[in-house]
Amino acid sequence: MIRHTVVFRLKHAAGSAAEQAFLRDALCLTAIPGVEKFEQLRQTSPKNPFAFGFSMEFADAATYQAYSDHPVHCQFVNERWIPEVAEFMEVDYEPLA
Repeated sequence: MIRHTVVFRLKHAAGSAAEQAFLRDALCLTAIPGVEKFEQLRQTSPKNPFAFGFSMEFADAATYQAYSDHPVHCQFVNERWIPEVAEFMEVDYEPLA
């Protein structure tokens, strides 16, 4: 199992219609085969500059790679993520044992 997480800050004003549209449109990622336990999260700690997070799980590395290469993911990244995300950090985890 791989847990793919990304935390980010948008270029849009907090609470704006553009912010809400981005979050709504990101739900397209849930339709990609292999995506499990997709969550959209709001940052509550003042310890970092990121406002939101996405978390999802994949059965294995091949499924995660298929997600990364999927046309819906690539389109979202190119048309929404790159133009609208100001800063992000991606972290992917596998269970230790």
